Amino acid sequence: MPAFQEYFDPSHQMVRDSVRRFVEREILPDIDAWEEAEGFPRELYLKAGAAGILGIGYPEALGGSHEGDVFAKVAASEELMRCGSGGLVAGLGSLDIGLPPIVKWARPEVRERVVPHVLSGEKISALAITEPGGGSDVANLQTRAVRDGEFYRVSGSKTFITSGVRADFYTVAVRTGAPGFGGISLLLIEKGAPGFTVGRQLKKMGWWASDTAELFFDDCRVPVGNLIGGENMGFACIMGNFQSERLALALMANMTSHLALEQALNWAREREAFGKPIGKFQVIKHRLAEMATALEVSREFTYRQAAKMAAGQSVIKEISMAKNFATDTSDRITSEAVQILGGLGYMRESLVERLYRDNRILSIGGGTREVMNEIISKQMGL
Repeated sequence: MPAFQEYFDPSHQMVRDSVRRFVEREILPDIDAWEEAEGFPRELYLKAGAAGILGIGYPEALGGSHEGDVFAKVAASEELMRCGSGGLVAGLGSLDIGLPPIVKWARPEVRERVVPHVLSGEKISALAITEPGGGSDVANLQTRAVRDGEFYRVSGSKTFITSGVRADFYTVAVRTGAPGFGGISLLLIEKGAPGFTVGRQLKKMGWWASDTAELFFDDCRVPVGNLIGGENMGFACIMGNFQSERLALALMANMTSHLALEQALNWAREREAFGKPIGKFQVIKHRLAEMATALEVSREFTYRQAAKMAAGQSVIKEISMAKNFATDTSDRITSEAVQILGGLGYMRESLVERLYRDNRILSIGGGTREVMNEIISKQMGL
């Protein structure tokens, strides 16, 4: 991967090297077995916590490091993706969508009770927004929380929740007010809360190594102190959280493209047909050149938005563009890689086959491609 000195300094390289060694030591030897088993050991969270990986980007006072350093997080995220399993990365990284609202807006006592234990890997955090009847339409979510003295009573359900089966802390979007975006709040709901049950682990096309679940709330009692931010202010918290999530998904898409291109290049150099390596044929050579070009453009554009975020600039439009462009690129590159590898690209023993399956969710999660286009067009004044 190019050095991109404009974005990464020596401390970021140290992060990259440390995470790469962790992946080589703790993940790569077992990842194929974990994929087939549709899950990885909970112990991996503890190992990642002890290695300081889970804490990257979070306050030191809560057990983190590199607070506010966007490119330390970028470097760590890219190296984790070298394991070749989007599901493992999503599962291990579910704290990065569940925890930020708690860090930013929860009461100090809640923050101190939750965050250090998640960053150490002792506990697992998840974000619960999507509902069976809602999908990307966050403003119309139906799970309701009614104030009853010192508790909220929560009723409703969530689905497609990453780390939903084994999470300990759930950052849950609920309706506390009127219809629309102005009536939404966020609550911390803990596993074992009365009236809260976790449904079955869902079977997926890709991301096999992550657990994904349905959640059910039946008059679930949640202390008022578990409110994250102000009542009816949850939509703004969710939207702020989405910008980082969309950056993470763009990075994941670019690394998916990187790994698929790497596999295709290696195969083109080694595989012979009609007396010479297939990479010597113009049709394959040009296809690989176009794949590499698209990836370079996507990666540079994504890094530019990360740099703007690091500088405190708003990138609502641009990060939506980056996510769409990166996932379009990974759609193309994973498909082309399967084609170049031919029959092997269709076999489960091939990394390219897994990348092709895992890639498909990236233009859906964190806001669909169509929602991104709505955001972009609104930011353009349309």
